[in-house]
Amino acid sequence: MTRPLPYVPKGTIIAKGATAVAGAVAAILLTTLPVDEGRVLPAYLDPVAIPTICEGWTRGVKLGDVATNAECDALTLQGIQEAWQIFERWVPADVRDAMPNHSVAAFLSFIYNTGPGAPGVKDGFVYLKNGNHSTMLRLLRGGDVAAACRQLPAWASAKGRKLRGLALRRDREMAMCLKDLKP
Repeated sequence: MTRPLPYVPKGTIIAKGATAVAGAVAAILLTTLPVDEGRVLPAYLDPVAIPTICEGWTRGVKLGDVATNAECDALTLQGIQEAWQIFERWVPADVRDAMPNHSVAAFLSFIYNTGPGAPGVKDGFVYLKNGNHSTMLRLLRGGDVAAACRQLPAWASAKGRKLRGLALRRDREMAMCLKDLKP
């Protein structure tokens, strides 16, 4: 018997907020995230022992949870929406608007995976554990998108352990990020 997943409220319409993400960017993410994250319906422990479900969703997950494909679809769209909201809040509009879709998708994939971070808690796109902003964010805010893309491979560790799968993902994200940038 599976318990209802508490983090997918009944009647939630995720697509409304997700429309803020351009259709082309969303299409890129909906093809790359399942490859990078993998879809697993029963909860499992990720490589650093965090209970995880669907495409890398960790919030509120307990071992023994089992999701449906529809719940995973909703969580993935919610994660994309949340990543966009973080990106939109912290990256200036003139920088975002000048970025190719693949670059935006690469950063959203990264944010989907790491989150914003929190001072004193964990490293992420916005904040490092030490309370400073990430170099990636500082470069983006300064308009140096290519240099920010080149920061992605530096984020291949979890809980102090370099993970091969994460390193491969970051390399793919960097290649996607740089793909359409003008030299």
